Amino acid sequence: MTDMDVVTGPLLEATALRRAFGTVQAVVDATLAVPPGHVTALIGPNGCGKTTLMLMLAGLLRPDGGEVTVAGLDPVAEGAAARRHLGWMPDVLGTWDSLTCEETLTTFGRAYGLGSEAARQRSFELLRTVHLAEYAAQPARVLSRGQKQRLSLARALVHDPAVLILDEPASGLDPRSRIELRELVRSLAADGKAVLISSHVLSELDEMVDSAVFMSKGSTLGADADALVARARLRWMVTARPGTDLRAVLDSLGREWEAAGEDQSRAAVQVVDADDAADLLAALATAGARLSAFGPAGSALEQAYLTMEEDRR
Repeated sequence: MTDMDVVTGPLLEATALRRAFGTVQAVVDATLAVPPGHVTALIGPNGCGKTTLMLMLAGLLRPDGGEVTVAGLDPVAEGAAARRHLGWMPDVLGTWDSLTCEETLTTFGRAYGLGSEAARQRSFELLRTVHLAEYAAQPARVLSRGQKQRLSLARALVHDPAVLILDEPASGLDPRSRIELRELVRSLAADGKAVLISSHVLSELDEMVDSAVFMSKGSTLGADADALVARARLRWMVTARPGTDLRAVLDSLGREWEAAGEDQSRAAVQVVDADDAADLLAALATAGARLSAFGPAGSALEQAYLTMEEDRR
């Protein structure tokens, strides 16, 4: 068995995974790696194989081929050992509705080898972390969809795993809870955990993740998708005051631009880096353009995803 102290490289890694259900090839070729202290997004349309991939990574579904390691362990051959390092949050809570929130977490803590009192103390600590302390003695069935998501996240954290796999954790959460989730995920990464997170809310992922893995038709897309995200992060939106022919000013500066609607006072510009963006801003001001907004053109992950979906069509 591999000791966590000697694990080097990614804490979660998959190479050339595949899985079929009868004649349906759900995952064709999936490869990814999540190092410690890193949050990686798993992005793709419904039916692309994301959930099947996550189930294989979590050791809940045996791959037809390829390799998976969790903290250096094979979740198929070394299931019990790998699960000690892995926290899995499915997209639905799927627990016993008659148990209270405290009982739910204590039960799972005991299943992971914690003593009775340690499991109980851990459950109260996590309920405070996910802002459910007031529901400790309430049965899970009284919780809203968003509250159940928070309980599910606490359940995934009960044994303090090194690797977290989160499937749609923001589903059903209110705006404040989404912000708290983002802060919690970043703090978990800061503690050295490797986090893989799947979500359709791409604009929120932009502020939460360090990198992204895109899937399409059962395969991860690799370097091509990385290049699209990198390019999208350097696409800046420039908006001038109404009546300004911003596009003519950009032409005079020798800058290429893309139309952003019919208004001549708005355009998207590809920059090289932050210094290039600063130089562009200075040049526009010197040219007399009265700007009202200047910055990245929205979610880079969303732009990359839409580009890939357009190509797919």
